[in-house]
Amino acid sequence: MTQNKMKMLIIEDDPGLQKQLRWCFDAYEVVVAGDRDAALAQVRRHEPAVVTMDLGLPPDPDGATEGLATLRQILALAPDTKVIVLTGNQNHAHAVEAIGLGAYDFHQKPFDPEMLGLVVQRAFYLHALQQENRRMRQSQVDSPLSGVISRDAGMQRVCRNIEKVAPTSASVMVLGESGTGKEVLARALHQLSPRASQRFMAINCAAIPENLLESELFGYEKGAFTGAAKQTKGKVELAHGGTFFLDEVGDLPMSLQAKLLRFLQERVIERVGGHEEIAVDVRIVCATHQNLKALSASGRFREDLYYRLSEIVVTIPPLRDRVGDAALLAHHFKNKFCAQESRPTLHFSQEAIGVIESYPWPGNVREMENCIKRAIIMADGPQITADDLGLSASAEPEQPINLRQVRDEAEYAAIVKALARVDGNIVRAAELLGISRPTLYDLMGRHAIKSAAAGG
Repeated sequence: MTQNKMKMLIIEDDPGLQKQLRWCFDAYEVVVAGDRDAALAQVRRHEPAVVTMDLGLPPDPDGATEGLATLRQILALAPDTKVIVLTGNQNHAHAVEAIGLGAYDFHQKPFDPEMLGLVVQRAFYLHALQQENRRMRQSQVDSPLSGVISRDAGMQRVCRNIEKVAPTSASVMVLGESGTGKEVLARALHQLSPRASQRFMAINCAAIPENLLESELFGYEKGAFTGAAKQTKGKVELAHGGTFFLDEVGDLPMSLQAKLLRFLQERVIERVGGHEEIAVDVRIVCATHQNLKALSASGRFREDLYYRLSEIVVTIPPLRDRVGDAALLAHHFKNKFCAQESRPTLHFSQEAIGVIESYPWPGNVREMENCIKRAIIMADGPQITADDLGLSASAEPEQPINLRQVRDEAEYAAIVKALARVDGNIVRAAELLGISRPTLYDLMGRHAIKSAAAGG
């Protein structure tokens, strides 16, 4: 019966407290230990995701030396283990020291079972995120989509669409806000296509001055303009047989839009200063954060070019709409930059994870990457704190992950909305919610909701 339960270790030398903690956490597979040797043996045998421990262990039950030594060895054996220290009020300094050594959190004794249960549940959640992050890195290391770290359903649909489109010859338009990973997907599309052995050439239409962009795209002949000392091929021609990626295509000047349209129709180019038509076989992939339909309506982007480029449109959701991805990416970048900056393994504090999950990330994955790299550099201790992240304090409150709390909040909101729509009429509200009137009365009583309508 316990094989599907998550494993939890309780380190406590008091048999009465052992029994109480076992009873509180019967939803998990609980193992216990009363001293350091037994605790380390249980960690090696069961590899528990979460550990609760009293710092006062024999042979030093009135101090913290044995407990702190046990903590060090547990984290040395299993760095991802979430250790929650149980401490009395008089041991606050020891609890702070334990956090400095890498403990996940501490909780006061005598403990509140409900509050401690929430702390433990959160610890299991973060441990699962770290493990999934590691599995994804290992399984995707050789995949063209390995640069996409996500478990969001919408983002996974995007990846599946890229896999479907890649073997075809269709032109692909990748839409999404800045920093969402448009070029990552464009490169993955190339690697999954029959053109993978040929070149992937990219050009940013917004980064090159208009007077130089044409020669960058199509090349030029010797003497075509001052400084043109030799014949030079353009990026389109260099990508022959492969994939050509036009980033920020919405910034392409109108004069070049016409030339790009002709190339897409005829599949031939002319170098600047030349008269020879050169056939080029290349797949076009473009990307933009702008609304090209709106630009077309305002006359700033050719409508016929838009339809040529958008045979297949892939839209990347912003990070704020990708469920669970903020924390997942934060752990990914933390591991990456800890290795890159030769820092020992750091851990996010609970407050830091809360800020990461609630922050709207207007710069998306690119902003996240820069933020975590800065935090790795600025962190003083073994934990990355909310202050190290340097994010605005105006982030929305952290959303609950406790299932009962989420259900209650959704239930309350639905009842209030239904009553408001029908001006407090209980019968109509019950019909709207698809429940019986007695059930609605029961729910209203549980949530302390009063109907505004008299005699509803």
